[in-house]
Amino acid sequence: MKVSKIIASDADGVLLDYNLAYASAWERVFGERPVLKQPDAYWAMERWGVANLQGEDLNRFRASFDAQFWSGIPAIAGALQACEQLCAAGYELVCVSAIKPQFAEARQTNLRKLGFPISRVIATSSRTDPGLSPKAQALAQLQPLAFVDDFLPYFEGVGERIHKALVLREQGGSPNTGPGLQAIDSTHATLAGFSRWWLNHYQEEQT
Repeated sequence: MKVSKIIASDADGVLLDYNLAYASAWERVFGERPVLKQPDAYWAMERWGVANLQGEDLNRFRASFDAQFWSGIPAIAGALQACEQLCAAGYELVCVSAIKPQFAEARQTNLRKLGFPISRVIATSSRTDPGLSPKAQALAQLQPLAFVDDFLPYFEGVGERIHKALVLREQGGSPNTGPGLQAIDSTHATLAGFSRWWLNHYQEEQT
């Protein structure tokens, strides 16, 4: 039986800086760059000093999250180099993202333009049954060696054979707390931290 050499990774918060792109989207719609309010906030709305939108303004802003938006998100510092290191070690990298399927091509374009050696993007949408990650089914089919994400609920229902690596980025209002952490196999500050740990420690343990 052939052993999987796949490592699956989330995009936003792991490969790409969604929070920075959020500010750009706000500026594109409303013509004003939002002020950084809470640099350590997990959620974009709390990080930036933006209004709580309603009605037509909310609809306009939501409409800006189009193919143009999803194809132009900047990379997180060190993420590209981490992916290159994993690929050089013989791993295939697959992006598993809770994005609407119609934007999967835009996400792939975004990653390709930035130089990420990601073989493919699997879009799972964000809706699923309670207590089950929207990514669980895709991961069950993919059967990667490891899955890296920055959102604890997205590990719910992921198989035990898959190494679960949680990126504990900005901690202000983070959802990455509670009993669900007991199911996590390793935690890291960034994808670069995961890559170093995986290549320096995990592989040694398997040999």
